Amino acid sequence: MAARDRKSALTAHLRRAILTTALRPGDDLDEVALCAEFGLSRTPVREVFRELAGLGYIDLRDNRGPRVTDLSHTTLRDFFLAAPMIYGAILRLAARNATELQTAALRAAQEAFRAALRTGSTIERTLANNRFHEITGEMAGNIYLLPSFHRLLIDHARISMTFYRPETPAMTQSVSEASRQHDAIIDAIAARDEAAAAQLAEDHWNLSRHQIERFVMPSALDVPMGALARPNPA
Repeated sequence: MAARDRKSALTAHLRRAILTTALRPGDDLDEVALCAEFGLSRTPVREVFRELAGLGYIDLRDNRGPRVTDLSHTTLRDFFLAAPMIYGAILRLAARNATELQTAALRAAQEAFRAALRTGSTIERTLANNRFHEITGEMAGNIYLLPSFHRLLIDHARISMTFYRPETPAMTQSVSEASRQHDAIIDAIAARDEAAAAQLAEDHWNLSRHQIERFVMPSALDVPMGALARPNPA
């Protein structure tokens, strides 16, 4: 395998491991072991680290090795504050800017998500959902929003490793509703209906929020969720 391909394989490996929490928040990355595993020198491995740090997957620290970005109390507060606003802006712009090829890719991603809900593992469901939303970010194509959206998706995926484990009929129904909302999001984007897309962003976030809070929202985290759930209509 060419060095470029080994470098791409390392990138894909680290992204998957972080999104699925095989590498947990705060874990240190072993540069020497990764060099050996993927047959790369330190220079391309460090290039991968810099790329992933720019996307929000890892933190680079002076005089210390890289580590997976943490999910601290403060991070969770910021996540809950920012998510509804960012999702709303992304879907509004997706409805405005999406190409036919991107819409076709979104439909394919939804088919993969639907298949994962039927037969897939928690990992497959999480990755399929992440890819669906990554494409909406590509559709939006806003250089200022995308870095924040990428970081949001990373943390949402890591939280979803718990969220996509339905334990009751009500939770199973919630996941099925998420799939139906994906279909509605595709329809709104295809119709270039920005208002409908923004409303669906709010609906989709609220559906996820109620499940996420069940597992990760500390009782001491006093965030007025009702007041923050509505995306800015501007």
